[in-house]
Amino acid sequence: MTLPFIMVLAMGVLFASGIYLMLERSLTRVLLGFILLGNGVNLLIILTAGTGNPPLTDGENLSTEGMSDPLPQALILTAIVITFAVTAFLLAMIYRSWRLVRADSLQDDTADLQVAITKMIDSEAEASTDYDDTEFGDEAESPITGAIDLDDDGTPKERDAGEDSSEEGSKGTTMEEKK
Repeated sequence: MTLPFIMVLAMGVLFASGIYLMLERSLTRVLLGFILLGNGVNLLIILTAGTGNPPLTDGENLSTEGMSDPLPQALILTAIVITFAVTAFLLAMIYRSWRLVRADSLQDDTADLQVAITKMIDSEAEASTDYDDTEFGDEAESPITGAIDLDDDGTPKERDAGEDSSEEGSKGTTMEEKK
């Protein structure tokens, strides 16, 4: 096994365990998961940077050929600072949670659940009042005014008027035929 393969394997383990820990309800586990995920990202950046020589020269050959790129190193340094800041924030949240409720796990708030259920019921009620429209806009149960008539058979009022006149016309012809 080569060194990059071992680092890829370690990165995968860090990502998997970090995501697993972040899915827990305990803030301490979320903190540990975030730290592992941050370290996995740092390994990812190191692996994508590739290998190179340090930017040291003998003073005569000043070419940059073969030197490692400093951008991934700057990105890793930035990622370390961001991870440190979020870690400090999560530690403050854990401390505050412990001081207030003597627990570091998040519990569902009943008032928040009630608001969420009410919003869901309201959204379902609004969704049920939507028009049951077909592809032919004027033939829906509740047609939308100004809908384009896609089947070119006229509006329902025009069809009803046409049926009434054809019925009268057919009745008239039958009466004439009877005479």
